Amino acid sequence: MTASPVLSRDTDGVRVLTVDRPDKLNALNRQTLEALDAAFAAAAEDAGIRALVLTGSGSKAFVAGADIAEMNGLTAIEGREFSLVGQRLMRRIERLPKPVVAMVNGYALGGGLELAMACHLRVAADSARLGQPEVGLGLIPGFGGTQRLLRLAGRAAALELCLLGAPVDAARALQLGLVNRVVPAAELEAETMKLAAQLAAAAPLALRGVLDAVVLGGECGIEEGLQFETAQFALLFASEDMREGTAAFLEKRKPQFRNR
Repeated sequence: MTASPVLSRDTDGVRVLTVDRPDKLNALNRQTLEALDAAFAAAAEDAGIRALVLTGSGSKAFVAGADIAEMNGLTAIEGREFSLVGQRLMRRIERLPKPVVAMVNGYALGGGLELAMACHLRVAADSARLGQPEVGLGLIPGFGGTQRLLRLAGRAAALELCLLGAPVDAARALQLGLVNRVVPAAELEAETMKLAAQLAAAAPLALRGVLDAVVLGGECGIEEGLQFETAQFALLFASEDMREGTAAFLEKRKPQFRNR
């Protein structure tokens, strides 16, 4: 039986998913894309999981890109399908009802940066390098990179990274808005897990409301987005967690959220 290219472990409501192909710098082949898709689908349905962390095996790479050896033999029709498989995974992550933090421990190039951008938050080691080098292969990003770069970092940065193909260091990625935090490599896991634990302790229904309002509402015009926000806001008044959170504030104690 072939070992899964994705490892999973749970810690206090946080599921850590690790792309485990260190000999290939964790490159995304079709099997890995499908394994990640299944892993995120399972996490979405697991009531015991409140936040996720995504990373790559080893210290060199988060994910160094799509598997070039596999892509080299694809026809145009097969290439289209490969793109759609990758885009479905990225969309699943982006629309997951639980927060996902990318722990960028090394190279996040091509499909790796696209994977990180699909996550809701990104913490990078100061040694990380991020980029979209597909133009050097005679390609363009195919897993949503052009669109998420545009939305995260703006048109100028999206064109710079995609047209030139040169990666940027973690400090520049932070300036561009590609990552939320940069920490020393030795502290990356501890800092990322601290952030994930904070998310796991928060009110799950409120987190889901934020994700829906920002991710889905952000795809609408301003008026539709505001209406969507109001709907999410109002729904939370029917939750026990909202009553608990407001009562705990008034009583000056820590809330105990129960996801209902």
